[in-house]
Amino acid sequence: MPPGIPPGGLDDALLKVLFAQTAVGLFVLDPQLRLVRANSLVEGVGTEGYIGLRFTEAFRLDDPDGSEQLLKRVLAGEGPVRDHLVRGRFRHTPGDRVFLVSAYRLDGPDGPGGTGLGLLSAVVDVTERERARARESALAAVRDAVGGSLDVAATCRAFIDALVPGFADLAVVEVVDEVLRGADPPVGPLPPDTPLRRAASGRCEAVERDEVIRGHPVGGTRRLPPRTPYALAAADLRPRLVPLTAETPWLDADPDGSRALAETGAHTLVVVPLTLRGAVLGLLSLYRCGAAEPFDEEDVSLAGTAATRAALAIDNARRYEREHVIASTVQRRLLPQAERHQAAVETAHVLLPGRDSGCWFDTIALSGARTALVVGGVAGEGLQSAIAMGQLRTVIQALAGLDLEPEEVLARLKETADRLADERAALPPSDSLQGEELRAGCVYGVYDPFTRTCTVARAGHPAPLVVGPDGRAVPLDVPEGAGLFDTDGALFAPATVTLEEGSVLAFCSAELLADERAEERITRTLAHPGRSLQQLGDDIVYALPDDTRSAGAALLLARTGTVSEHRVATWDLAQDRTTPATARLLVRDRLQGWGLDEDTVDSTELIVSELVTNAVRYGTPPLRLRLLLDTTLTCEVHDGSTASPHLRHARTVDEGGRGLFIVSSLAAHWGARHGPDGKVLWTEQDLPEAGTTR
Repeated sequence: MPPGIPPGGLDDALLKVLFAQTAVGLFVLDPQLRLVRANSLVEGVGTEGYIGLRFTEAFRLDDPDGSEQLLKRVLAGEGPVRDHLVRGRFRHTPGDRVFLVSAYRLDGPDGPGGTGLGLLSAVVDVTERERARARESALAAVRDAVGGSLDVAATCRAFIDALVPGFADLAVVEVVDEVLRGADPPVGPLPPDTPLRRAASGRCEAVERDEVIRGHPVGGTRRLPPRTPYALAAADLRPRLVPLTAETPWLDADPDGSRALAETGAHTLVVVPLTLRGAVLGLLSLYRCGAAEPFDEEDVSLAGTAATRAALAIDNARRYEREHVIASTVQRRLLPQAERHQAAVETAHVLLPGRDSGCWFDTIALSGARTALVVGGVAGEGLQSAIAMGQLRTVIQALAGLDLEPEEVLARLKETADRLADERAALPPSDSLQGEELRAGCVYGVYDPFTRTCTVARAGHPAPLVVGPDGRAVPLDVPEGAGLFDTDGALFAPATVTLEEGSVLAFCSAELLADERAEERITRTLAHPGRSLQQLGDDIVYALPDDTRSAGAALLLARTGTVSEHRVATWDLAQDRTTPATARLLVRDRLQGWGLDEDTVDSTELIVSELVTNAVRYGTPPLRLRLLLDTTLTCEVHDGSTASPHLRHARTVDEGGRGLFIVSSLAAHWGARHGPDGKVLWTEQDLPEAGTTR
């Protein structure tokens, strides 16, 4: 001990300084955890009123039992507690507080192993620090969660989840109704009659009654009540911090909201406009309820920063939504608008809207009552995929009209795709399209009702599934060709299958066959011959995984049939000079038997005469004539020659050369198709609506 200092004097001086001048709240507790001494920093007032209270009573802790057990373990000699966070309230100051508590055992004369005299507890009010940390966490949660989706509703939902419960007890995001559909947001101030749709809302578990959310459910719309903080924030585009009490004057203008707020115990509101470059996308409303600390100006600043982040993400999602709507509209306009009647095939389709805007389907009527069935897809989302799809579909329709075999149709379609790829590659480097990969596939099949065969070729696309009329799967092994935009060669090998009448073919876009059990699931669904094609298509969709529905897909179903023998007439003709006259007599007799009008009979006689004359003069045996009556009248003349005639305009002094010119003038369509045993010249004539068939 230094000279001049009495025994115990240094300790007394040290304790006096600590209790008088330290910036930390110091409390001495007896073995019953009652306060026996405290410094003067508790709530900034004297400590006389605290002496004799239990520690958990002095600070009104949220978890008094847990805190008391912790202090008892320190008193029992299990070691000190340092920097333990507890939540509670002061006795005289309203509002929740956060305390940083440390506790140390005071040993008696018998040392650490003996009976303790009590505890020394150091308490620091870290409420502001924890609030700042909570604000940083909330802002970090917004940065991490918001902006990862291109769906407006999902973006709003993520925004709410980032703010509740860490920052607010209740939160509501309302978006201008047109913005949800991709329209440009209105420039502020927001007109008072603008409908806002509730895009997302959320609450913490402490709010037992959620009348705010139930009063305006997600998906509902409202117009902002005038003379309320909501309307004012939308008008001047400035956030508002609003205390909520029973005497709040503007609540009379919004009675439904007033009742809901009272029942949830909301005491503070922060309303922030969601704005971007002067345009208003919606409103963010945040509430704190019950015993939660009221919002302050720093909270308003954080809400404004978070709202700016959310507004940017919502606008990005809106722009994507607008492009998706445009792409979906273009896709719809480029696809068949109604089921087309086919002579011997019943068809139905299902088109699932989704992210994929490049899938398409088609049924194309070909000569000879044949039908082309097509399903394809351009990979990708957005307008450019829909445009590429429209280009490929237009080309394949034109190629189908040339009566080419399926493998040749795909080969020429790939040539067009190669040119489209070259055009994209030639774009300037600054064009965003140049870096986007083009990928597309297509399956093309032709069904002939007279031979009951279906010939299929495919280019980077799944083969169709076939189920017989008895419900059993029919194998169809179609060699896979390269994708339409692949750099591989353009050789496509076809496969032909003979089908029983009533068989069902399913042409599916690749998305429908993505999982390994898809073929089994679809085939099992198709094995119900008593159901309509539309019902079968719906059943296939019902069984799809959820992610397939969101991606979008196309399904084309076809049930095979034959042409009624009462609507077909076929004659084998001799290769003779008198054959044209014989053909005219046969045709007149048959058409009159079908009940067609005289003008149609006369024009058909002339068409058949010219075609048969051309086959007799320039063709080779065998010679065959066939008439087919459906929604149009088809005439076909087959001969063994592979040489095709060409339309030309004869001069005035020429004695011949007008045959095909006359045919093209009388028929709506005409053409030639080739096969292994020769060629067929065919024509189609439109029938008058008054015409009847027998």
